[in-house]
Amino acid sequence: MEPTGVYWKPVWNNLSEGNFELMVANAAPIKNVPGRKTDTNDGMLIADLLACGLIKASYVPDREIQELRSFLRTRKQLTREQSRHVQRIQKTLEEANIKLDSVISDILGVSTRRTIEAMIEGQSDPFKLAELADGRIKASRKALYDALHGRLTDHHRFMLRLYSRQYDALAGAIDEIDREIDAAIERMDVEVVAGQATFRSLIGLLCTIPGVRELAATTAILPEIGADVGRFPTAGRLVSWAGLCPGHNESAGKRKSSRLRKGAPWLKTMMVQCAWAGTRKKDSDYRAQFNRLRGKHGQKKARCAVAASMLTAIYHMLKHGTHHQDLGANHFDHRSTEIRAKRLAAGNRDDGGIGRHVVG
Repeated sequence: MEPTGVYWKPVWNNLSEGNFELMVANAAPIKNVPGRKTDTNDGMLIADLLACGLIKASYVPDREIQELRSFLRTRKQLTREQSRHVQRIQKTLEEANIKLDSVISDILGVSTRRTIEAMIEGQSDPFKLAELADGRIKASRKALYDALHGRLTDHHRFMLRLYSRQYDALAGAIDEIDREIDAAIERMDVEVVAGQATFRSLIGLLCTIPGVRELAATTAILPEIGADVGRFPTAGRLVSWAGLCPGHNESAGKRKSSRLRKGAPWLKTMMVQCAWAGTRKKDSDYRAQFNRLRGKHGQKKARCAVAASMLTAIYHMLKHGTHHQDLGANHFDHRSTEIRAKRLAAGNRDDGGIGRHVVG
């Protein structure tokens, strides 16, 4: 069958109870000839391609992983909506001539939240509002007074109250999802066969990677890849599936666009964020790789290269059950000169160390 939004799932659920070998095919490589598209022709084309063995099955995870994916993707969407409400609060303060974000980085931190709640209750004196700030804030009282000296009206108070309630409601929904995620992981660990790694242990394993924390491992990496990476013959296949390898487009000996494909969007975006965090660790191989590549290719491409290296390491860690080993900032300088000379003699451009991670 061809995936069409979520409409293929009810059919899949009904047919999975019978003695059928189900296969979900990617719609991109099985497109019909333009101008002859009907539902009947599409079905006949899919049947012919399947009879010739020209259709590759897409990965459909188990029911437990599908439910976990649903929780985690919903959590990410709610988090994004929370960020939008923070921006709306900041916009309302700007309209009221209050420049609170210029002196306090976290617009909804403890100090800022007390100040906003006082504004909602009717307090408009900048001196009294500045006194509500925590003593650990680096900004001086004079800077706070100048930032809080604005023109707050009843309209602004209403909008701040509305956005604050929406933010708190989303925070409560995220807490409920977190509890459901913990319960789902516990159920999955109970059903694990003896001798296999539990879901919780795999999360701890991935947290040994610089830039990867429990939230990233739980919300995107493991649910999207799965605990068993055996469906990927090599680490390069996993990187390609995630959309983190450069495109290969060549014609008449000329290389054209090498931009990244869409791939798995939930995994791809999370790996790029983890790569950005991993490059901040001093004396790490990821930081050295990023600094080596950004001068020639720019920050975005260098960050994607680091994400590909991280995903390569994750593949071997999940396959062999090993911890992450940082190769150090000088690993690239210690590579064999003979291997590098062979690569240059073969006419291949140096990849900057992408995918060279070895885990022990």
